[in-house]
Amino acid sequence: MLKIITLMKRRAGFAVGDFQHYLRTTYGPLAAKGPGLRRYVQSCALTQGYAKGELLFDAVGEMWFESAAAYDNYLCSPQFAAARADEATFLDRTRTVVMPVDVHVIKDGAVPNNAVKNIEFVNRRPGMALAPFRAYWRNVHGPLAATIPLLHRYEQNHLAMSEYEKSEAPRYDGLAITWFASTADMKRGTTTPEYAATRADEPHFLPDGHLPIIITREHVVV
Repeated sequence: MLKIITLMKRRAGFAVGDFQHYLRTTYGPLAAKGPGLRRYVQSCALTQGYAKGELLFDAVGEMWFESAAAYDNYLCSPQFAAARADEATFLDRTRTVVMPVDVHVIKDGAVPNNAVKNIEFVNRRPGMALAPFRAYWRNVHGPLAATIPLLHRYEQNHLAMSEYEKSEAPRYDGLAITWFASTADMKRGTTTPEYAATRADEPHFLPDGHLPIIITREHVVV
């Protein structure tokens, strides 16, 4: 199964609420008409996240296809062409990032109803080679982060290796996605020794400081 992630930023002058409504009720059903789409989830940033200003992205789209050939067929379809044309209505296309990814499920727990979904934009530590970064993130840091209390599910989405063969350097090496029952649970998790140990491990493979995040809720389209 191939997963494609799209990072989205709304067009200037578009209110957050209007953007989210349009994404869910107009663009989502339009994009869902394309052939071969097995699953499609939109995750919009919680509105309280804007209290201190603009966020890096406003929403993340996740699409699953049976194969790369199925995805290519989707991209060549008139249904995708219609959805693509509609993006100018509400998206800042200069900010869009498309990421084919390899998914590694680190903690395979059930996701509660109305859960919050933390999406972290991951880059490796400057000077660190890609192979050891990916191995450390998955095999060392992943199991450590999975011990954080109140965390229900944890996925690592590693950027597909084919993206590194392109002339332009990728924006991100991957996304870390975690699910909690509520923002209160997420905050309580940060007060635990397991969270402290996870944070202490980050300088082994991540840049100094906090990686950018958005906190979202899912909307299942397909």
